[in-house]
Amino acid sequence: MGEEGKKVVATNRKARHEYEILDTFEAGLVLKGPEVKSLREGKVGFQDAFARVEGGEVWLHSLHISPYEQANRFNEDPLRPRKLLLHRLEILRLVGKVEEKGLTLIPLAIYFRGGYAKVTLALARGRKTYDKREKLKKKTQEDEARRAMDPYRR
Repeated sequence: MGEEGKKVVATNRKARHEYEILDTFEAGLVLKGPEVKSLREGKVGFQDAFARVEGGEVWLHSLHISPYEQANRFNEDPLRPRKLLLHRLEILRLVGKVEEKGLTLIPLAIYFRGGYAKVTLALARGRKTYDKREKLKKKTQEDEARRAMDPYRR
């Protein structure tokens, strides 16, 4: 399972490389029946997924949930916008921050907690190419230093 009854279905591994994470939020995800079953099977893709505040509500766009095989005609559009459930004050806080230059909302993970589908949303700033290279270089140096300090590694 995981921490406190949390069953992680999928994580957005590219997000931490592509973006600098400033803050995270937990939001409920409004789904139709076949989408829930498909999500439980882990058939979800984060390619270019993002969230946007529209008319006082938060919507998740471009999240691909594959059609459930046994649902045939009851399946929804795999890329349809899905509503996210957040408290009004959280939405107002997000509106203020998203309007700042260069900030965006991206999904980091999708999981089930207590039978409900949840999304971890991140308020993030896009990284430039040179920032990504610097981050990789720094990580490599830290790994090499850790290996050099390990007395059992020769």
